[in-house]
Amino acid sequence: MAAYFGRRLYKGAATTAVAAAAVAALTASQAPGNTVDGQDRPTAAGTAPASDDDGAATGNSPYYTDLPPLNSPSPAPSATAGPSTPQTPAEAGIPATVLDAYKKAAAELRAGKPGCNLPWELLAAIGKVESGQARGGRVDAEGTTLSRILGPVLNGSGFAHISDTDHGAYDGDTTYDRAIGPMQFIPSTWAWAGRDGNGDGKKDPNNIYDAALAAGHYLCRNGWDLSNAADLDKAILSYNNSQDYLNTVRSWLEYYRRGTHTIPDGTGPLPSNRSDDTARTHRASSSPAASTPGASPRPGRSGKDGNGSGGASDKPSDAGTTPATGNGGGSPSRTPSPTPSRSASQPTMPPTPTDRVDHLADAHTGKLTAMAGDTFAQRIHTRAETEAGAAVAKVRVRFTIIGDTDTTFAGGEKVATVLTDTTGVAVAPALRAGEQTGGFTVRALVVGRTVSGLEYKATVTERAADTLTRTSDTPLTCTPGGAFADRVEVRATYRGAAADDVAATATLVTSADDPAENDKGPYFKDADGKPVRTLKNLRTDDKGLLTLPKLYADDTTGTFLLRIITTGGATLTVELKVAPADTSAEPSPGTSAEPSPSTSADASPSA
Repeated sequence: MAAYFGRRLYKGAATTAVAAAAVAALTASQAPGNTVDGQDRPTAAGTAPASDDDGAATGNSPYYTDLPPLNSPSPAPSATAGPSTPQTPAEAGIPATVLDAYKKAAAELRAGKPGCNLPWELLAAIGKVESGQARGGRVDAEGTTLSRILGPVLNGSGFAHISDTDHGAYDGDTTYDRAIGPMQFIPSTWAWAGRDGNGDGKKDPNNIYDAALAAGHYLCRNGWDLSNAADLDKAILSYNNSQDYLNTVRSWLEYYRRGTHTIPDGTGPLPSNRSDDTARTHRASSSPAASTPGASPRPGRSGKDGNGSGGASDKPSDAGTTPATGNGGGSPSRTPSPTPSRSASQPTMPPTPTDRVDHLADAHTGKLTAMAGDTFAQRIHTRAETEAGAAVAKVRVRFTIIGDTDTTFAGGEKVATVLTDTTGVAVAPALRAGEQTGGFTVRALVVGRTVSGLEYKATVTERAADTLTRTSDTPLTCTPGGAFADRVEVRATYRGAAADDVAATATLVTSADDPAENDKGPYFKDADGKPVRTLKNLRTDDKGLLTLPKLYADDTTGTFLLRIITTGGATLTVELKVAPADTSAEPSPGTSAEPSPSTSADASPSA
């Protein structure tokens, strides 16, 4: 059995030091000293206790204090690993949809706020501490919790005092606020931090995709760089201003970084110990009532106000469901489940569409090819099927871009999760080619089920043009030894649209039938002023235009050819003429061809 330690953090008790030391060892960082605020919440030394209206995501509500086992998952199991083993403890397993939400949110933040450097493992750590990964992954196909997860009533009795701000819309309480959802946002924070993470047009704190994306943006505000330890601590403390909270989140962050694996939704281990539960247990152990045989705190009460009227002990809880322990009190069990499998007292999850999937099949996806910078014309279509080949609707399919490429899905993400429609088909977002050419792979997998996936090959080619034209029809002429007055400018297009950033080569060729470089006639000049008759690595601008350097002529007269070729095969041949200046000029009517005395060659200058 995996080794466990520090299962309860007793605030103010001697065991706090032991637990804090253990966490510090896990996180490889020394935490600052602890202080205690007026509500018996440890806070980071050097920081003021969080006020009730400081915008903290959770309103400093209670959280789960369970710590990861000492034996980390090593080597790290694959994302599609099977049941946990002694090398992959149950705590390393994250429910499939919940894990997908964390990774999707982190990918979106990498694209939108790259300077934040948000690791998905941080979202997983906070999700573990706040709700036990949405109560072990009890979510539906869209990522919405099967029942609401609510924190205690924030009525000032042992907790912060936050009057109702959402008219009960999220928490069902029209008098006080409560933390809501798998990431435990208070309604007033969700009002500005909420996001739509699954693209359904709603911002629902009870949806893990929405909540994870909101948490990511919340942690990335204020310009914090989470790869910096100091900024990371600030971000975590802004979520819940407690040093013990910081230590606990940090321990799970480091644990998840060492390896995780996917487990089916609804099979995750339920959390056991909560920060307000441990405080109650410590106080009860020293009270006269606790020493009386059979005496115990009132079920469902935190007891933090000393008179049994504290906030309801249901953070996080499933409103309207039977407590997982079956004790009727709503308090989590004191003994953690050592494996992801359900105990007899846990609610049985109804069969899901995902359970019916036997394999994925391609649904007539076309050839995946695009030029650099363009959007792929074809989109990936994948069908979820039973063993008999029947379609399975409402199944999440995860598409992942693999390989050395800067191609992304629309929105700049490398991972996209799509729900299959009534025909069982999931259509991936459009692929957008980057500037890096070459091949890569898009892998399709069923979220929450280890069935064979599909791999789609895709290719990014160089930018190309199919047509070249001159922007002017002015003849290009020059005298021997002179310079052409006009520069050659051409426009490149592809299928009628401007072809920007297309590579081109310009060569003064020998003849129409001989593409070899001419050794006489017009030429360009290099940086040293020497003749050059081939220009490489030319590029059209953002309007598809290419203007060549100035052309010069040697003493050879005649007609010469300049040939311009682009990637994609567009070719244009431009004619250049070198001829002596025309000195013959007929006299104007009424004038004499004889020179006048004043302009005669032998006329003497006037005195």
